[in-house]
Amino acid sequence: MWSYEKRLQYPVKISTPNPKIAQVIISQFGGPDGELAASQRYLSQRYTMPYREVAGLLTDIGTEELAHMEMICAIVHQLTRNLTPEQIMESGFEKYYVDHTLGLWPQAAGGTPFTATVFQSKGDPITDLHEDMAADGAII
Repeated sequence: MWSYEKRLQYPVKISTPNPKIAQVIISQFGGPDGELAASQRYLSQRYTMPYREVAGLLTDIGTEELAHMEMICAIVHQLTRNLTPEQIMESGFEKYYVDHTLGLWPQAAGGTPFTATVFQSKGDPITDLHEDMAADGAII
């Protein structure tokens, strides 16, 4: 198992709320090439990797992606905490707010909820690694 230090790898300290930016950044949480998909991609693919060293590397990368997800969630949370009703309406954040208030929920910037269909695990090392590279190249 892992040793978890209960702190962010890179501290996030945002003092000014900005729900418009949060609506874009949330794609890095639950979008098709976001950190949740990345972590699941690597951690799933490791089991059928025939090379032990590469399987270990996929585990390490998947764990690192979970740390990235934690930082993205901290960013979105800090950009949306303590919003007033006026800020919610002015920013266009009301559609998200209706369903999730200020809770973090994995979705793409366009509002599409996270789904496991955004990543692939085929069991073929070349196919899986190619998919990994394509997804990581798409991350902002």
